[in-house]
Amino acid sequence: MSTTTSLPLSFTTNPSPASWVRFDPDRTLHLAVGKVEIGQGIVTALAQIAAEELDLPLGCIRMISGDTDAAPDEGATTSSLSIEVGGSSLRLIAAEVRARMIDRLAQRLNCAPAEISVRDGAFLREGGPTGQDYWSLAPEVDLARPADGAAPPKPRASYRLVGTSVARRDLPAKLAGAAFIHDLVRPDLLHARTLRQPARAAHLAALDEAAIHRAAGAEIRILRRGDFVAFVGAEETAVQRAAAAAPAHARWEGVREIAPEQAEAAWLVGRPSNDQTVGDPPRTVAGEVVSATYTRPYVAHASIAPSCALAESRGGHLSVWSHSQGVYPLRAALARVLGRPESTISVHHAMGAGCYGHNGADDAALDAALIAEQVPDRCIRLQWRREEEFGYEPLGSAMSVTIRAVLDADGKPIDWTQEVWSGSHVQRPAMGGNMLAHEALPIPAPDPRPRDPTEAAGGGGTRNGIPHYAIPARRILHHLVPVTPMRTSALRGLGALPNVFAIECFLDELAARRGADPVAWRLALLEGHPRAARVIAHAADLAGWAGRPRGGDGTGWGIGFAQYKNRSAYCAVVAEVAVDQEVRLRRVWCAAEAGLVVNPDGARNQIEGGILQAASYTLKEQVRFDAAGVASRDWEAYPILRFSEVPEIQCEIIDAPEERSLGVGECAFGPTAAAIGNAVSHALGIRIRGMPLTRERIAAALLDN
Repeated sequence: MSTTTSLPLSFTTNPSPASWVRFDPDRTLHLAVGKVEIGQGIVTALAQIAAEELDLPLGCIRMISGDTDAAPDEGATTSSLSIEVGGSSLRLIAAEVRARMIDRLAQRLNCAPAEISVRDGAFLREGGPTGQDYWSLAPEVDLARPADGAAPPKPRASYRLVGTSVARRDLPAKLAGAAFIHDLVRPDLLHARTLRQPARAAHLAALDEAAIHRAAGAEIRILRRGDFVAFVGAEETAVQRAAAAAPAHARWEGVREIAPEQAEAAWLVGRPSNDQTVGDPPRTVAGEVVSATYTRPYVAHASIAPSCALAESRGGHLSVWSHSQGVYPLRAALARVLGRPESTISVHHAMGAGCYGHNGADDAALDAALIAEQVPDRCIRLQWRREEEFGYEPLGSAMSVTIRAVLDADGKPIDWTQEVWSGSHVQRPAMGGNMLAHEALPIPAPDPRPRDPTEAAGGGGTRNGIPHYAIPARRILHHLVPVTPMRTSALRGLGALPNVFAIECFLDELAARRGADPVAWRLALLEGHPRAARVIAHAADLAGWAGRPRGGDGTGWGIGFAQYKNRSAYCAVVAEVAVDQEVRLRRVWCAAEAGLVVNPDGARNQIEGGILQAASYTLKEQVRFDAAGVASRDWEAYPILRFSEVPEIQCEIIDAPEERSLGVGECAFGPTAAAIGNAVSHALGIRIRGMPLTRERIAAALLDN
């Protein structure tokens, strides 16, 4: 029997099956989940889990996700937990529903529950029809009563849907061009844009509204609430023109200036910080000491479509549509800022075209809500402009990571200290951060409370900062810098990518000191970690590592490994690069192991997408600052990996259905960055320790060598 301490969080916070499932008269199952679709295929995989446990046809399940009116509160869709926590919770809920239905029918038939089975939603007794199914029994079964997690799920040997590659439910609408929030049209629609406050505490001293009206070229309304300014009208092009013209006709006071060098990770080192030690306490160990510093700059989410939200205030009730990753936390934040009860707000999730953490979605939702309160009985569609998206979304924090290791006589690390300087990785509204418009209102927002996720929640700047390898003593010295030049918050993987980049590049440097093969070196350090060793060996075999080139001639191979958060999916990546004036990523091989994989094709999609995004961060992406803030406000100033630069990828998932499901969405991030970094070093014969690995950094490294 399960115990409350071992039950997954989404189950313990939503134990009533009625909040998850409902059997509707049209013979469909209404399945409601709190996790939302942001491109990871989760609505498909969760439907598979429910259909499996209930022995229902997959096609009869109608999904609703992320809706404060109709779905359970599962917090935010983050940290690769949708299957690991949400899916395991749903499995227990579905098992409970099945058990209650069978118990009710057994009472009717005066037989033992073991005599009853289910096939395609119909109940059988010892293999024969009973004339009953879920829909006929549903009125007699109390699904509101909380479950205790004691109902046993189906044995995995009997699975027919889980573990198979089922077509994604979210793709047809995306391919047809009507899936995203940007495509959502509602009655009485008005379009809106904003004039963004250039910095916290800046005050709008003057605004030439007449000039803005002339620039719009059509009728618009200009709304002001403190230093929050919005342009509203029936014609989207008119409000877009108004927003584009407005900065030239606005005069602000109290705007702080930023120095360009503040964009570099080195600027963080030595700043006032909140410090902690994670892992083993410091100690004195005899041996050779080696150290190196690795850096990652500020990076943007760079979502393909800018943030968007819809809001309408009707009869005292506010309805909001957002691509936020957490509809319940967003509702709480809106209630707090707007000064109204949560019961008067509904938040409905709608998919956004690109969302990898805390981008501008929540901010846009508040923008739309503020306007809707001033323009009731109309639907306000608020969309950010591209330069607004780049300039004002929360950034992924820059990080400086210094590793100091004490080596034994064989050159292996016996004591490891990873010193991390980083800004906050979670300034979501629910975690003490502010939404932009809140800071512009007459009653200003409280000072933000920058903090990081706890280690129990996977860490932020410390995420994956403890090496997975068998090193006797390992620790992180974490310096959380609370005040950074620009707002920072969650971006895919949080601190995992720079931490794994540092660890895996440093291990390669140690291997090179001993003249050891990088794969053999890692395997020798993985005593007692058979699952980790297996993925490294598998990735090396996929790539044909034994035949890799000597390197040093512009062609290089590298490997990287991590278990995401040291408790989710295992992943190893091998990369082949060619380096002349810049780095060209030619081929990538990847092996991953995530326990029971619900939808293998969906998992591969996530891993391959993570490889490409990590490659883009590693090779190209860097936010640049000027005196006014973010200077890289378009795709030319902030380049990302192009389709023409996508390498050949071979990805294999190691089958381990006997193990529990592990989060897979972000597992390839750090290993990919490290594999590319190690491949570039192998190609050039020199080490580049700062991302991105651009032409300028390569040239500087060659000149310094």
